[in-house]
Amino acid sequence: MQTFYLDHAATSPVHPEVIEAITEAMSRVYGNPSSIHAAGRYARKVLDEARNTIAKSIGAKDTEIIFTSGGTEADNTAIFGVARALQTKGKHIITTAVEHHAVLQACEQLEKSGFEITYLPVDENGRISVESVKEALRDDTILVTIMFGNNEVGTIQPIKEIGELLKEHQAIFHTDAVQAYGLEKINVNELQVDLLSVSSHKINGPKGIGFLYQREKTPLIATFFGGSQERKRRAGTENVHAAVGFAKAVEIAQREMEKRRQAYLRFREIFLDVLNKENIAYKVNGHQEYFLKHILNISFPGMDVESFLVNLDMDGVYASSGSACTAGSIDPSHVLVAMFGKGAPELRNSIRFSFGLGLTEEDIKEAAERTAKIVKRMTNN
Repeated sequence: MQTFYLDHAATSPVHPEVIEAITEAMSRVYGNPSSIHAAGRYARKVLDEARNTIAKSIGAKDTEIIFTSGGTEADNTAIFGVARALQTKGKHIITTAVEHHAVLQACEQLEKSGFEITYLPVDENGRISVESVKEALRDDTILVTIMFGNNEVGTIQPIKEIGELLKEHQAIFHTDAVQAYGLEKINVNELQVDLLSVSSHKINGPKGIGFLYQREKTPLIATFFGGSQERKRRAGTENVHAAVGFAKAVEIAQREMEKRRQAYLRFREIFLDVLNKENIAYKVNGHQEYFLKHILNISFPGMDVESFLVNLDMDGVYASSGSACTAGSIDPSHVLVAMFGKGAPELRNSIRFSFGLGLTEEDIKEAAERTAKIVKRMTNN
């Protein structure tokens, strides 16, 4: 049976060119970038080239890029780093109710240490208002951390407008761009963000590497100790081979960005057309104007997410929900709770399909047809 991977928002397959770049680097780059001999200097040169490629992709300087182990570490470094650096100026932080757990749980830890967190609400489309940020701002606000695009429903937040709002405020502005990077044009100077998190494995790069953009002079206390790597901001021998693969994935993503965006919009159209032709009852969750093109979150009335996912898997359609499955029970998605409220039917019947490398229009049509058959079977239509 042919299978269809529609969970690219969770992680993406590594691009063949990336595999080739990593393999080549592993065969010729073996020195420690901190060593002063020729092998070390060559490793440093390769690492610097990767950093430069990544910096250019967001309009940054290469000195403003900190390599991390991924998006979670980048988010944690930003949040804990700023909190520790600026705690004498205030202990108030603003975020949203729909952030990734890497942000939310970091904020929860800070709450236990005496910080005060404001969790901004979203509308039924998953979007916050700039006005709500303005109203939440205080003299002792030291950090505003708001994701660029949501990983569950795809809604894009008004980052540029928030950056403009914060221009004259002491608060540092961080955005988790893990899900948006590679598909949305991002320029840190236009957005006026101070910190930005990215992960490699979302853009067909290797797992285990990401970066945190830190604008020059943005206060940040390191959270890793034991070495002077990354300009004393992140201790630990750099993962040169992964950085090479990451940079190659960035090159490809930048080159193919518009092509991918148009392809995913077409995939979305095909998928929904099939549901319409099969007379399937559904509702698309998320904003209909400001959304990430590769994420399609759909609510199917009368369906149960747990059994739905099992049936999709058995039929070779690999999708996901925003729920955390633990010990046979499902905790409702905090994103959908924020959008629709506790007890809303969307919490139990929403599935996220996400598109990426290797998919064709024929694949999407077949996956949608299989999905429609499952819905009909499970709702006795």
